[in-house]
Amino acid sequence: MGIDRRSVLRGGAAVGAASFATAVSGWAGAWAQEQPFKPEPGAKLSFLRWGKFLDAEDKATRDNIAAFTKATGVEVTITSEWQDDIQPKVAVAANTGAGPDVVWALHTTPHLVADKLVDVSDVADYIGGKYGGWYPLVEQYGRKQGRWICLPNVVIGVLPVFRISHVKAAGFETFPKDTDAFLTLCQRLKANGHPAGFAFGKAPSDGNAFCNWLLWGHGAKVADESGKVAINSPETIRALEYARALFAAFIEGTAGWNDATNNQSFLGGNISVTNNSVSIYGKARADKLEIADDIDHAPWPVGPTGVPAEFHLVYPMMVFSHTKFPNAAKAFLAFMMEKPQYDLLLAGSAGYISQSVKGFASHPVWDKDARIRVFRDVAERGKAVSWPAPVTQSAASVFADFVVIDMFADVVTGSLSPREAAIKADRRAQRHYRA
Repeated sequence: MGIDRRSVLRGGAAVGAASFATAVSGWAGAWAQEQPFKPEPGAKLSFLRWGKFLDAEDKATRDNIAAFTKATGVEVTITSEWQDDIQPKVAVAANTGAGPDVVWALHTTPHLVADKLVDVSDVADYIGGKYGGWYPLVEQYGRKQGRWICLPNVVIGVLPVFRISHVKAAGFETFPKDTDAFLTLCQRLKANGHPAGFAFGKAPSDGNAFCNWLLWGHGAKVADESGKVAINSPETIRALEYARALFAAFIEGTAGWNDATNNQSFLGGNISVTNNSVSIYGKARADKLEIADDIDHAPWPVGPTGVPAEFHLVYPMMVFSHTKFPNAAKAFLAFMMEKPQYDLLLAGSAGYISQSVKGFASHPVWDKDARIRVFRDVAERGKAVSWPAPVTQSAASVFADFVVIDMFADVVTGSLSPREAAIKADRRAQRHYRA
């Protein structure tokens, strides 16, 4: 997804200070008196979050935190880190019993340190009961053995993004809806000099979204419903063979791509199809690039199973049990999910962030631009990283170790045959599931 998101939608999407004060200030004071999580006297919180990709989101988040402090008196210190550095810092905090009180992490990170976290089931029940319930995808990430270990407060969709004119020039009036047609599209695009490009490198966001779609779309999986490793299968071989054919039609070098490369390649005119959040489109709009009107998004093509297989990014907030102020931390999580705050976040992100509770799906942001509307329902369509197995520490460990991406990279680069790569991935996954 890349660092290009940092400057996306700097202009009209940002929420102004005056409108923020008008929308929130009166409500927040009343909320502080009525909400059920009363902060401890003198409470202070340290908040570690993934570094901003979107200026408007960062502003809305900081404004919301400032409103929380004003309403409750709880001072919140914010630290931002590149998202790949969050997990190591979480591990250090868990091992030392010191560090941030609240962390805004990615995906399965809370499941790696579940025994070090505050049970936030009461906050989840409060927000879910108030706003239409959580999406099943979000519950899978948020719960462990019946209790909520974190509050996944946002989902960021990762979908195909494409140049409309190039797709039409390749003979497709609309973006392909199945994997066979998608392969044909990529082959024709390369022949036309406008290739596609998807990351086979260690790209936690875009690479995992792409490779898990390849795996699931062909009926394959790392582990089955019972948690038994099942990646060495005919379905996996089929997915790997398909990936090899796709790779041949891609621009050169995608085996070494990170989450920034596809943004740069698309906006630089080197590729015409990739996968991303709304950030490529948003940056093209913000920078008034000529290609902005030629960009659109689509659902992932459906594979041989006939079932949609989409992987989207879930960002959970979690509270460490070493905090001295658990009630203040719970109040903070609840405040950030209340409708006045969440409305500002959705409006400011202009499609970059999607809701994790069903009651916010009717937000007007989804009707402002038809080209971002497909992101509205990503939480409803998406599958958890461990699908169809439960989200567990083992699944989180497989994800952190890039087992799936590495398997595909081994095949498309010619390092291993599909059979050899599946066997290697099986051995790696077995180690994590036995740990």
